[in-house]
Amino acid sequence: MTPSQTAFLTGGSGLVGGHLLERLVASGWKVDALVRSRAAAIAVEARGGVPVAGDLLDIGGLSDRIGAATTVFHVAGINATCAYDAASMDRINIEGTRSVVVAAAQAGVRRIVYTSSAATIGESAGTVGTEQTLHTGTFLSPYARSKYLAEVAAFREADNWGVDLVSVNPSSVQGPGRATGSAEILIRILGAKRPVLVDANISIVDIEDCTEGHIAAAAHGLPGSRYLLSAEPITVADAVAVASSAIGRHLKPRWVPSGIVRAVGMPLAWAAHMVKPDAGICPSLVRTLLHGHQFDTSKARSELGVVFRPAQDTLGATARWLVDEGYVEGMDA
Repeated sequence: MTPSQTAFLTGGSGLVGGHLLERLVASGWKVDALVRSRAAAIAVEARGGVPVAGDLLDIGGLSDRIGAATTVFHVAGINATCAYDAASMDRINIEGTRSVVVAAAQAGVRRIVYTSSAATIGESAGTVGTEQTLHTGTFLSPYARSKYLAEVAAFREADNWGVDLVSVNPSSVQGPGRATGSAEILIRILGAKRPVLVDANISIVDIEDCTEGHIAAAAHGLPGSRYLLSAEPITVADAVAVASSAIGRHLKPRWVPSGIVRAVGMPLAWAAHMVKPDAGICPSLVRTLLHGHQFDTSKARSELGVVFRPAQDTLGATARWLVDEGYVEGMDA
C-alpha cells in the first residue's frame, strides 16, 4: 500500500465497517469515515480513521466530503430481519446507496466497493445460490427486499455515471465482536436448557474473511461483478453442537418438524412481533430460518483469492467470545 491510497468509508463505526477500517489503516491507507454522532466519531478515531461528519442522503455534501478519495467503501446500512420501520430501512439502504454512488461519481471516484448481502441472491429453497442465480421474485424479509433494491440501484447509478462498482455479498457475518442481529439467535440457543429448533442449512462468513473480501474486491474485483462471501454451509444441528461444545455446555435441543413450525410458529411469530416489535422475533425470521441458505463461493475464491475458514471455527470462536463477554446466561466468563 502507498500513501496515495485513500478511502472514503461509510459504516466505519459498525462491525463490518469497523474491521475494514482497521485493516485498511494497518495496510497504510488514509481513511476518512462518515459519521453522524460523537459516539461514531470516537469509534472511528479509535480505529485510526478520520471522522467526517455528514449525512448519507446529502449527495452534495457527500461529494464534497469524499474529496480526493481513490476508493469508496459503502458499508453503512440497516440490517434487521425483524424490521419494525421498513420505510426507514428502505430510505437508508436504497436511497442511501444511490446517494453514495452518485456523490462518489460527482467527486471523481472511479472505484466503489458496495457491501450488499447474500440475501439478494433469491435462490429457491434447497438449492445452491450463485452470483448468476435467477431471483425467485419473492423475498423472505423486508431486509432482503431492501438490499436487493439497493443493489439494483447501485449498479444502475454506477452504469449511468460510468463508475466501476463491485458488490460483495456476505452471508451472515459472525465472529468475536458480534452480539447483535443474527448473533442474538446464538445467544438465546446457548442460554437455553432445551432450545426448540428446526434443522436447516445455514451459511455464515467469518468477519475476518468478510473484511478480506472487501479489500480483495477493491484490488481485483471486476467492475459490475458480485462476489458471494461465505463459508461452506453447516446444518443448525451441527452448528449448535459445535458452539455448545466450545463453551462446555451440553445442549439437548427439541427438534420440531418444519411443517409444524410453519403451522404454529408463524402465527406465534406474528403475535410476538405485534406485542414487542423490537424483540427480534417475527415471521420474516421464521421464513428465513426455514428456507436456509447454501452458496457457491467459487467466484470469490478464484477471482479475489479469498480463503474462507470453516464455519465450525467461526462459530466456536464466537460462542467463546459471547461467554467471555457475559452475553450467555448461566455461564461464568
